[in-house]
Amino acid sequence: HPLRGSSIDIHPNARWQQNGLTVAGGNGYGNGINQLYHPWGLYVDDDQTIYVAEWSNHRIVEWKWGATSGQVVAGGNGQGSGAHQLSYPRDVIVDKERDSLIICDNSNGRVVRWPRRNGTSGETIISNIACLGLTVDENGSLYVTDFGNHEVRRYRRGESQGTVVAGGNGSGNRLDQLSSPQYVFVDRDHSVYVSDRWNHRVMKWVEGAKQGIVVAGGQGKGNGLTQLSYPYGVVVDQLGTVYVADA
Repeated sequence: HPLRGSSIDIHPNARWQQNGLTVAGGNGYGNGINQLYHPWGLYVDDDQTIYVAEWSNHRIVEWKWGATSGQVVAGGNGQGSGAHQLSYPRDVIVDKERDSLIICDNSNGRVVRWPRRNGTSGETIISNIACLGLTVDENGSLYVTDFGNHEVRRYRRGESQGTVVAGGNGSGNRLDQLSSPQYVFVDRDHSVYVSDRWNHRVMKWVEGAKQGIVVAGGQGKGNGLTQLSYPYGVVVDQLGTVYVADA
């Protein structure tokens, strides 16, 4: 099933518990191993292990299910551009085939691959990119949002340049444009869903399309049920229902 997607069908009328359970952090902000400081990207593994991109602590932390503290698995060596450092990371996913983490190292303008176990440094796999969100499909292709160029690029295995699969026509609100794309989701059909932050909408780009379709928001910034306000994370279930974090 798609990365970050649900492996089960969620009924359209499902009711969600109103009281959540803290599974990471919850001890105020700070750099303690039981704390988080501006957590952004989140990845949950099959065994419920949680990986969090900690923006202000310049690290990726792993929280096992039921744990009361996390473990630093990437970065954590202060802000910097060294191979052993991160600078304001925004997203993280797990590449199970290579047992590694793939990280949007935002302020360093790079995407890095970091060994998941006992890794002491990362390898830059994409350079000169204003990365905010990333995901992979079942073929191992990597999709990365580039908010500087207002586009989403797909990198097949071994590619260094990638192909634009959404946006890429400058900043704007036309259907063939994005404006500061944030996070990205790819479904089984390789359609790309992207949170289009400054346009207050979520766009769907079918594989090979020259323009997208508005699937959420797009009615201007606001708190109405037809509107979004600076959307961030986005996932889509097997029925095509879009779930979006509405900032």
